[in-house]
Amino acid sequence: MTPEAVIFDIGNVLIEWQPERYYDRTIGSARRKKMFATVDLHGMNDKVDLGGHFTDTIYATAEAYPEFRAEIRDWHDNWIQLAAPVIDHSVRLLRALRAKGVPVFALTNFGIQSFDYAQTQYPFLAEFDRRYISGHMGVIKPDPRIYEMLEADCGIAPQALLFADDRQDNIDMARSRGWQVHLFEGPQGWADRLVAHGLLTKSEAA
Repeated sequence: MTPEAVIFDIGNVLIEWQPERYYDRTIGSARRKKMFATVDLHGMNDKVDLGGHFTDTIYATAEAYPEFRAEIRDWHDNWIQLAAPVIDHSVRLLRALRAKGVPVFALTNFGIQSFDYAQTQYPFLAEFDRRYISGHMGVIKPDPRIYEMLEADCGIAPQALLFADDRQDNIDMARSRGWQVHLFEGPQGWADRLVAHGLLTKSEAA
């Protein structure tokens, strides 16, 4: 079935999201490894993605671990350096699809305040036809409820949705609901998939 709408994850599909890389650069890999072993920073980030206040959640975690207070606050204070760089080819694919009249949605685990801030730095985040942001929805992938909510809102049959995400568990849940899926491992593979579906030509997907 030719997809009726294309759904992009954002982190590691449109914008690189590698916090460990940021900390390796700023504090060194040894201290980074110790901090990540001591503090559940990805769990902290999940709380933000579930709708917890960006500043309050991160600063409270920092106060709970004074040995790493400054570094944990960096997750907030220098967040845009963690969420970088843009994956330019993916952005071109987003825009090429929209230029062809293909509806393009975002389905992303992202906090409310952090997404608002990201939009000020990355204008293409305002270019989706529909945006499904976990912080506003109160649920994160791969919980089936977030997929259900998207289906109910857009009104498109699951089989007519094509979804790209970099995490296998998120892809597996979408597939279980009947969605067409693509495990994102780089923009060229995603471009090839869009061409294979007849949504873009090779030149449009370049």
